[in-house]
Amino acid sequence: MILRLKSKNNLNYKRKRTSMLALIITFFVLSDLIFAQDITPPATPENVRGYGYEKHIDITWFNNTEPDLAGYKVYRKVSGQFFFYTNVPKEKSYLSLSLGITGITNTFKVSAYDLSGNESLLSDSVVVTTHDMIDEEFLDMVQRATFRYFWDYAHPVSGLARERLGSGETVTSGGSGFGIMALLVGAERGFTSRDLVKKRMLKILNFLTTKAQRFHGAYSHWLNGTTGQVIPFSQYDNGGDLVETSFLVQGLLAARQYFNRTDSSETEIRNLITQIWESVEWNWYRPSPYSNYLYWHWSPNYGWQMNMKLIGPNETMIAYLLGIASPTNGIPSSLYYNGWASSGNYVNGNTFYGYKLWVGWNYGGPLFFAHYSFLGFDPRFKKDAYCNYFLNNRHHTLINRAYCIANPKGYTGYGPNTWGLTASDNPWGYSAHEPYANDNGTIAPTAAISSMPYTPEESISALKNFYRTYYGNLWGEYGFKDAFNLNQNWFANSYIAIDQGPIIIMIENYRTGLLWNKFMANPEIRPMLNAIGFVPDSTTSVEDDFPIADDFYLKNNFPNPFSAKGGSASGGNSSTIISFNLSQSENVEVKIFNSLGREIRLLAKQNFQKGENKIVWDGTDNNGNPVTSGIYFYHIQTISRALTGKMVLQK
Repeated sequence: MILRLKSKNNLNYKRKRTSMLALIITFFVLSDLIFAQDITPPATPENVRGYGYEKHIDITWFNNTEPDLAGYKVYRKVSGQFFFYTNVPKEKSYLSLSLGITGITNTFKVSAYDLSGNESLLSDSVVVTTHDMIDEEFLDMVQRATFRYFWDYAHPVSGLARERLGSGETVTSGGSGFGIMALLVGAERGFTSRDLVKKRMLKILNFLTTKAQRFHGAYSHWLNGTTGQVIPFSQYDNGGDLVETSFLVQGLLAARQYFNRTDSSETEIRNLITQIWESVEWNWYRPSPYSNYLYWHWSPNYGWQMNMKLIGPNETMIAYLLGIASPTNGIPSSLYYNGWASSGNYVNGNTFYGYKLWVGWNYGGPLFFAHYSFLGFDPRFKKDAYCNYFLNNRHHTLINRAYCIANPKGYTGYGPNTWGLTASDNPWGYSAHEPYANDNGTIAPTAAISSMPYTPEESISALKNFYRTYYGNLWGEYGFKDAFNLNQNWFANSYIAIDQGPIIIMIENYRTGLLWNKFMANPEIRPMLNAIGFVPDSTTSVEDDFPIADDFYLKNNFPNPFSAKGGSASGGNSSTIISFNLSQSENVEVKIFNSLGREIRLLAKQNFQKGENKIVWDGTDNNGNPVTSGIYFYHIQTISRALTGKMVLQK
């Protein structure tokens, strides 16, 4: 019995010892694995750069790609040594610091660290000084900051653009089309590497082709950035949104031409884009073969219940262009004229503040009409049966600006460098702001800045004013915030994808034509233009519209303001003298417009001599009646050039 107990105890002892040895071995094996992982630091951040502006500085670098990356550390030089300054989360590849004044110099280095606390070597140092900037630096600054919204703030799973700051899982299909174009700008300007952009593009395209819900080829306005399922935009808008899909496809087609190399990743990008493009059923969104219209929405639950035909003039022109261009599911070109341009409000032909508007309702409407369909579609060099859309968009923009200068509702801050009415947030919500009809005092930076190809001088002046005057309230990590209303002392904290996108894209179209060139290079575009009936036109840029020679200029009017002493019965109004200089003898029209842009007096239509000319306005209209007190504009038009001045009549 005792022997059996001893034997049993020995057996238990051996078993325990064996188990203990196994645990010890397992511990050391796991420890080796753990310690092997822990001792490897991330790579040192590449392409660390510093940029000094007038009021702030940026430190930027290319994103590290290690899966266990935890973030970045920024070091600042003090008294000859580098000291830890701050942490930057792994989602960001930049640090932006506000300094407020010029002439401040700082030196920085950057490292990366992982989840185990291992830190890379420090990067080379970058020296950054705030300084007075030239125009090109302002454009770089705005593009670089705006790019971050679509790069650093993109949804981590899908890579698509979030609807707005703080929207979480909600991503936007149309805004992502703008974001894809922004990625091309970022690669082209070196904000990040082409290889990193290719990886992002493949993430986006694989999500769009394998996860994102589609409705006869169209994507929903909003979708969940992780699951790809539709997020209803409204009760009945829970299906396909053809217009937002058009904005997305516009961006994708620009990318298809941009990624033109023969390596496997760029080939895959092109193939996936073609797959998406050719599977959009544009003809489905023409519910009947007898219909002249495309329809905006279709829902599997509610069908065509929203009943929104796409009829111009508005932002939906690109839907018809792409539908006609589609090689697989196209619509007849007749829908362009019989559907899109069929409204009685399409053709205008009137003049506002001295600028003719060929197409569009009075005053042109919100400025995004001149942006969204023209981010990729190049309006230069061509015209349809109605107009050259480059000139029409230019005049639309100038009318919008002139209205803000006239400021008929008397809002605080409006002026030559604070202008731009379009769809944006405002103190009471969100609205499509436009001259006269829906103006509540809200200015959106995207309106003026995204119009840069049409009005470069005026847009750059507005950009610089927004930054220099309102920097503390209007500028943030993703560039200019959405809007502001000085009458309410209100500045938005928001960023919205469809407002940020046109900023970076249209600045680039002004600078290099990158997105215009890439989109228009798609082989489906030229046949579409021919089918619609676009013909060549000589106007290619702002200079072709109104080339301003050095010796064609205003000398303004004097006196200004000028005072009226009474009506015609008491001897007439006092006068002001309008002076201007011509580069050659030519025929000139001089007209007077009121603050609403309506012509009240044709002052002259005759030949004027080269050099200085003067003409007198006595404050009366075409019928000889004295006009009321207020702001007036004089518009001097030659056969190819125009100038506008502002004056005040007081009684």
